[in-house]
Amino acid sequence: MTVSDRRVGPHLVVGLGNPGAKYAATRHNIGHMVLDHIAGAAGGRFAAARRAQAVVLEGRLGVPGSGERAILAKTTTYMNVSGGPVKALASYYDIPPERIVVVHDEVDIPFEAVRLKLGGGEGGHNGLRDITRALGTKDYLRIRVGVGRPTGSCDTADHVLAPFTAAERKSLDLVIADAADAVESVVLEGLTTAQQRFHSPKA
Repeated sequence: MTVSDRRVGPHLVVGLGNPGAKYAATRHNIGHMVLDHIAGAAGGRFAAARRAQAVVLEGRLGVPGSGERAILAKTTTYMNVSGGPVKALASYYDIPPERIVVVHDEVDIPFEAVRLKLGGGEGGHNGLRDITRALGTKDYLRIRVGVGRPTGSCDTADHVLAPFTAAERKSLDLVIADAADAVESVVLEGLTTAQQRFHSPKA
């Protein structure tokens, strides 16, 4: 995907997470947090989707009154069965995989870092694995929000299902805002430009 081949047309932006208050503040739910941030900035509210286990908000990313149409969605299933809702939404809104943006936690990236890619492996992420299975392709966009690897004897599953630490919470809002900006950048400017912005060392 190059600067000149930005995918014009509506995008489906999906934030992954687990349902319920028990998981709301955990690392695995960073995708939901990012979508909530985007919705809050737009002044919109999510509503139950008609044909998928998700809540959705239809709107535009970018300058108010213009920008690119986007369907924001938060899955309401458990993470490991995210594929069904994503496929159902993509079918309902007639959106091809290359215009699907999935926002998710990533243990292979340090906390505070945001990375973007198209396709590739799932790195052991069960939500991504199920989406790939349901769509029949790996070629959808990912906004990878770093949550870091566990330290000591902590299991990876326990790590992602635990809340952010007090130290992490001090900068969590900035991380979420960066990921929200990355969503807008990849939709409006294309992957290469967005990668150049978010993969470059910060001054």
